[in-house]
Amino acid sequence: MKTEILYGKSNIEIEVPDSSTLIEPQDIEPLDNDVAAINSALENPIGTPPLKEMVKSDDTVSIVISDITRPTPNHILVPCILNALPHVPRENFVIINGTGTHRDQTREELIQMLGEDIVDTVKIVHNHCHDKDSLVKVGHSEYGCDVYLNKDYVESDFKIVTGFIEPHFFAGFSGGPKGIMPGIAGIETIMTFHNARMIGDIRSTWGNMEDNPLQNMTREINAMCKPDFMLNVALNKNKLITQVFAGELYEAHDVGCAYVKEHAMFRCDDRFDVVIASNSGYPLDQNLYQTVKGMSAAHKIVKEGGAIIMVSECADGLPDHGKFADIFKRAKSPQALLDMIHDPDFAEMDQWQVQKQASIQVFANVYVYSKLTDQQLEEAMLNPTSNIEETLKSLEKSYGRPLTIGVMPQGPLTIPYVES
Repeated sequence: MKTEILYGKSNIEIEVPDSSTLIEPQDIEPLDNDVAAINSALENPIGTPPLKEMVKSDDTVSIVISDITRPTPNHILVPCILNALPHVPRENFVIINGTGTHRDQTREELIQMLGEDIVDTVKIVHNHCHDKDSLVKVGHSEYGCDVYLNKDYVESDFKIVTGFIEPHFFAGFSGGPKGIMPGIAGIETIMTFHNARMIGDIRSTWGNMEDNPLQNMTREINAMCKPDFMLNVALNKNKLITQVFAGELYEAHDVGCAYVKEHAMFRCDDRFDVVIASNSGYPLDQNLYQTVKGMSAAHKIVKEGGAIIMVSECADGLPDHGKFADIFKRAKSPQALLDMIHDPDFAEMDQWQVQKQASIQVFANVYVYSKLTDQQLEEAMLNPTSNIEETLKSLEKSYGRPLTIGVMPQGPLTIPYVES
């Protein structure tokens, strides 16, 4: 059978055996009028008064947004917030781009994310996790680090965090408090959040919120300088809004996570020999670093010693910025990478993503269909493929029998699982 898999800003069509299993979240229709739904949520939020009633005309208001690696519809959410607060002058707002450890966005990218009018009329700052002058200490975490957050955020009178909720490979779900931590945190705080012990904890996984140490840490840190209001959305495979969650940070986020979990879970009867997965297309499949999320989703349902075939454009490379690509050069195998990262004396930015990838690679073989060169993929200890159908034929020949194949066209928008 032929099936389409999200890839970049469109998709690719692949031919798989008719016996293959398609693994997708429920197909949810977008809201008929997303702006009206957002306005209604701002006027009737969960656990707080209406947004307009909470903000005084002379307040300075910070709005934290997701960076360009996330498909959050900032171009819809931010204008709705501004329109809901007409009594607050534009010069009183600051938009904080929650880059975490990622790069700044260009003016053109900001226009793509927010629209030219907002870029020209509202102050916008990028989080610079290494710049102590742009950060403020707000406390000390029980997880063992001082907590630094963006200064513009901390010093604002009224704090709003935006985002979208999707399954997350170690925090359970994205959105909510993750917009603040690690979105606008300092490097020391981010490194503790992503250390080998936290990432390696069995509870740090897809869809788990109850005893997840990463979710617990992000909520602890948010409480030190809590957003006054949250606006999050859920999206379908076309990145269109299906539901809106606004109001008190934890209460509204819990409601949103329950909604997404209900529609994203997919039970499989058994693990597969091969899992073919996208990385949800653009913007999440811009680089290999982000592609680890799709690998992690596929890892949940592939047999030990089986194969994962990732379909991820990676137009932005590995990427060139950060330490992700460099860490692979320091060891000769995925297991050696894990041994190095688990050494208490080792601490390097982006090690968490390498740790996740290496833990998958010691379990299954990983192939990648992308715009990366064979050399780039081989340096990351991955198998390049330029023809998925041929790779399947080769794998079937090595197995000596028909393969069981699972296909995840939407990648990590799905939480697949095999019941114990």
